[in-house]
Amino acid sequence: MPPAASGMDEEPAPVGRSQPPAPSERVFLVLVDESEEMANALRFACRRAQHTHGRVALLYVIEPVEFQHWLGVGRIMEEDARAAAEQRLQALAARVFEQTGTMPAVHIREGSRAEELVKLVNEDPSISLVVLGTASGSSNPGPVVSYLLANLRRLPIPVTLVPGELTPEQIDRVT
Repeated sequence: MPPAASGMDEEPAPVGRSQPPAPSERVFLVLVDESEEMANALRFACRRAQHTHGRVALLYVIEPVEFQHWLGVGRIMEEDARAAAEQRLQALAARVFEQTGTMPAVHIREGSRAEELVKLVNEDPSISLVVLGTASGSSNPGPVVSYLLANLRRLPIPVTLVPGELTPEQIDRVT
């Protein structure tokens, strides 16, 4: 399995390094979580990157630990969350490499998922498109999508919403 790439955040994940994207290269950012719709967003981003000679970037946001009763327990929970994030990103980076032939840029942040997504997009001019999946079978597209729709003016780039109901074959046809 190939090593994952490192992002440019304050503390890069210790899962390898990759070259920064070329200035003209399109970078498709996917917010990583455990949802089924994230898999659709990732497939869409990989297919678009492959067809446009672009690159995928992955963002995993570790939400703050609410357990503050014992400081040591809170630290262990944070370390466990970071290890889980690195493991998830490593597996997804291998999937991206398999589909595109290039390693993704990898970013790990701590905080609110929606806020950290907006911050990263505004800090990293190489990102050219945010790709998010919408929840399937629901009138609510999900908390991050809802937040971004209410705050589109804060994003300097387009957002693509991939319906959670699409099959891999349907995604392949539209990309």
